[in-house]
Amino acid sequence: MYLDQFDLTRMESSWGENHIGKSVDGNPLKIAGKVYERGVGTHAVSKMLLVTKGSALSFDAMVGVDDESSKPGTVEFQVLGDRKVLWSSGIMKQGEPAKEVHVSLKGIEKVALLVTDGGDDINYDHADWIDASITYRQIVPVVAAVVQKEPYILTPENTKPRINGASVVGANPHRAFIFRVPVTGKAPVRVEVTGLPAGLIYDAKNRSITGKAPAKGVYPVTVTAENAEGTVIKNITIRTDQGLALTPPLGWNSWNCWGLSVDQGRVKAAADAMVSSGLADHGWTYINIDDGWEAADRTKQGELLANEKFPDMKALTGYIHTLGLRIGIYSSPGPQTCGGFQGSYENELSDARTWANWGIDYVKYDWCSYGKIAKDQSLPELKKPYLLMRKMLNQVERDIIFSLCQYGMGNVWEWGSEVGGNLWRTTGDITDSWNSMAGIGFAQEKSSKFAKPGNWNDPDMLVVGKVGWGPNLHPSRLTPDEQYTHISLWALLASPLLIGCDMTQMDAFTLNLLTNDEVLEINQDPMGKQATTVGNKDGIQIWSKPMEDGSIALGVFNNGNSGGDADIRWDDQPNSQKVSVSASDLGLNGKFTVRDAWRQKDIGEFSGSFEVEVPFHGVVLCRITTIK
Repeated sequence: MYLDQFDLTRMESSWGENHIGKSVDGNPLKIAGKVYERGVGTHAVSKMLLVTKGSALSFDAMVGVDDESSKPGTVEFQVLGDRKVLWSSGIMKQGEPAKEVHVSLKGIEKVALLVTDGGDDINYDHADWIDASITYRQIVPVVAAVVQKEPYILTPENTKPRINGASVVGANPHRAFIFRVPVTGKAPVRVEVTGLPAGLIYDAKNRSITGKAPAKGVYPVTVTAENAEGTVIKNITIRTDQGLALTPPLGWNSWNCWGLSVDQGRVKAAADAMVSSGLADHGWTYINIDDGWEAADRTKQGELLANEKFPDMKALTGYIHTLGLRIGIYSSPGPQTCGGFQGSYENELSDARTWANWGIDYVKYDWCSYGKIAKDQSLPELKKPYLLMRKMLNQVERDIIFSLCQYGMGNVWEWGSEVGGNLWRTTGDITDSWNSMAGIGFAQEKSSKFAKPGNWNDPDMLVVGKVGWGPNLHPSRLTPDEQYTHISLWALLASPLLIGCDMTQMDAFTLNLLTNDEVLEINQDPMGKQATTVGNKDGIQIWSKPMEDGSIALGVFNNGNSGGDADIRWDDQPNSQKVSVSASDLGLNGKFTVRDAWRQKDIGEFSGSFEVEVPFHGVVLCRITTIK
């Protein structure tokens, strides 16, 4: 039975779609210049579990990296039987001839086909299984059934008033200022803001502080929220002495749902949904337009234009500002964006002025075609276009957050702040698979010491809810447990949180994931520390993040088995695992309390250690406080 005769919807991959008789990009299967007629094109990390019940005799195939990739990829193919590695290709690179596979499967109950990333991330890892087949007798092999856990909501409803979001807001002196005060609770909730500096006013209708930022300094503001169930007071500090993005930006980006099909209507609908869903009341602020908005030509004066999908960009930004939200846009330092639209090359100052005139608050600047202009990938060349645009942004009279997107080249986290970035991508694009999300998220420790207020490591956007990178959307392929892991890990990493789904189609589970204020508080902690690992053994990882109030935010993650089968979910694995957390590993002495952030519930008082039960590919996210 050939591999292409099985149900390939059960073959997981970290990017693209698996194809029968074609590569992952839909081209003829081609390895080292040789074209093959039969096979399956996939992309690392790829995995498939087959039930053979001892009837299989052998597995045969040819394997290799497809020629279609624009840059050389590296992968490793593995055939596993009953959790043991039966055959491995070793590291394979593009251009190498296909390798022959012949593996005895006698007595094997379950067979797993795995393509790993070769240890250097998944970028360009286009992999082909050629003429792959299982020889068997009596019992026909089948793809293992996937047992999906139903979405489950952990966060309880809170009807008491609560003031959410960041406790510190950054701005530059004398620039246009907008901040929506995020407040939740059973309606009606009355909100009062006192202590505003001259030049700023509070509009109770949309709960927004607007006006012109004051002179350089620190300005404490008091917010009071009251409803029938109580009153709460919170101090928010407006700082005009430390720049922008003093906590990681919270918002939405169009790319992971709409791709190049984004248009003005969809952006406006996203802004409306951010308010109507209540997300804005939890601190979500930015509505960011990614690639696909740019016109093909400029004006005679060289000014940037939006295409016909965005008939009035200035009106759109104005509308979003009336909601108390901010808006972002996208460009490239090269002549073209990744999608082939107009870039900012040799028009940097003009474009910065255009964005400022439109009222843009955030710019994502994507390397793309600049790679054809750069002499090499030395640090001076990598820094050059970002230094230039930073200089241009400094010349316009508007606060614009500067997001560097160049996929982590040259260890950008080491110099991103030097070129004026407020955040920088540390990785290639994320997709809605466990291997992509976990592979990115759990590899972020190398950049941790460079995160601080105003400068954030960005492991890419969120892949919960309905995504699709184009007009056709699908529910995230992450399981519910994996989605809790995703949000928890990004919160601990002090990452920018940019929602990637269609916010007009969020179900209760997705909305609950994005509106837990105790989880968001971990992300928005004003001290701005990024979590690091304090434990990593047998598939269990423990990440610890120090908080401004002296507490510790802790994520206990169950990533599955260690060893060669770490990425395969064997259907007889335990659904959860008990994990003991040692106080000494956290630097704690004496008694301490543990609070479950997702359930917003105290677990108890402990000393020495405490134990939690963690689902497979899931997490327990805690807040630990020493008892004095």
